Amino acid sequence: MTTIGIIGAGEVGSQIARAAIAVGYDVVIANSREPETLSGLIAELGPTARAATAADAASSGDFVIIAVPLKLINDMPVSALSGKIVLDTNNYMPWRDGNFPIVDSGAKTVHELRQEQLPTSKVVKAFSHIQAPNLFVLANPVVGRARHALSVSSNYPEAVELVTGLYDQFGFDTVDNSPLSESWRSAAGQPAWKASFQHQQRSELVANLANAERLPRRGLE
Repeated sequence: MTTIGIIGAGEVGSQIARAAIAVGYDVVIANSREPETLSGLIAELGPTARAATAADAASSGDFVIIAVPLKLINDMPVSALSGKIVLDTNNYMPWRDGNFPIVDSGAKTVHELRQEQLPTSKVVKAFSHIQAPNLFVLANPVVGRARHALSVSSNYPEAVELVTGLYDQFGFDTVDNSPLSESWRSAAGQPAWKASFQHQQRSELVANLANAERLPRRGLE
């Protein structure tokens, strides 16, 4: 049995937890408050889930999902995440996060910044261009059918391999959009993002990623 640590218990984190438990994973999940505040969610998720602090969730997970926005001053448990594959679901939203000049300029992607903040982890961008409820609505467990496709970006092939397997378990196809420097292609406002609200097959996602353009950041996404 594999345990997934999840840091972030909002809409994205809790929905990934539901999807993970449905296919047989144990889940340790944390929010920004005390674990006791997650009692209702844990009761819903059942006996294969427990609440924890962020550091405990990071330590307990065979791999870890970060489902909270990046802050320019790191707030993730670096030592507890050391040596682990870390799935970053974050999207850069200037209206929410404020403007990051280094991202606005195109010098770095937000996921490259996450990798710099977690230098001993293997960061991979995942689950970033699908709405949380659609993890169940668009999923199709039958391989070979016209499945919805999701992108993955990382500097580490082993992280891409893990996410590809997880996507398959959840019922999705994968398009590798590595390395992290290319992760902007599936960001908010790009063709892959816009098409994610409908059924987007692998060939369509490949084309949408290729058609991405650097967009000016005005804090309006």
